[in-house]
Amino acid sequence: MGWHQELLIGFDLETTGTDPREARIVTGAVIEVRAGQELGRREWLADPGVEIPADAVAVHGISNERAAADGRPADQVADALAEVLTGYWKTGVPVVAYNAAFDLTLLTAELRRHGLPSLSDRLGGLDPAPVVDPYTIDRRVDRYRRGKRNLEAVCAEYGITLTSAHNASADALAAARLAHAIAERHPKIAALGPAELHRRQVEWYAEWAADFQSFLRRKGEADAVVDGAWPLRELAEAV
Repeated sequence: MGWHQELLIGFDLETTGTDPREARIVTGAVIEVRAGQELGRREWLADPGVEIPADAVAVHGISNERAAADGRPADQVADALAEVLTGYWKTGVPVVAYNAAFDLTLLTAELRRHGLPSLSDRLGGLDPAPVVDPYTIDRRVDRYRRGKRNLEAVCAEYGITLTSAHNASADALAAARLAHAIAERHPKIAALGPAELHRRQVEWYAEWAADFQSFLRRKGEADAVVDGAWPLRELAEAV
């Protein structure tokens, strides 16, 4: 039985912006999935402590008023999410996140911002792993397919229903089901163990970033830099 038939943990954040080093958590979700079927879910609503920009509200639908009235303090949400995720990693269960470098970097930045233990601290100095990123895997196994690679488009490619895009629970569930579907379509992915798949994704993401950076520079963007770190980007000295 491949890893995709075992327990997977879908994870997603909805946030105040698109820079993972600066944006704040608004909602978070962790979904337990086995063989594509949901087993349980946990959801969080945060008061991010800053104004949620109108364009972010337009994406995920969480207003400043709702976040302030119903959200838990941001440090509590970040701490709870980190504890849940590291609890799964400690037992070897893969965490699935679509474009993992965004969500895990953002969570890491939030933990530092609030003076909380990092993911690595909670794992005894180990890096967060195994992580499964359908975005990175799909881009590798079907690199010449045309069209968008956002979650909605890739779900459509693999026949996964995404009921409410940019809802953290819906996106987390879709990511986990997408990981299962990609492994079903590509037996070589299914045959890899979670640790080896994690290692391969580190390589694949770095290769993609280098290629994309070269492409941008050939197009005239001489100073273009594409961060090739996965699943966590480096943070600045101060957040």
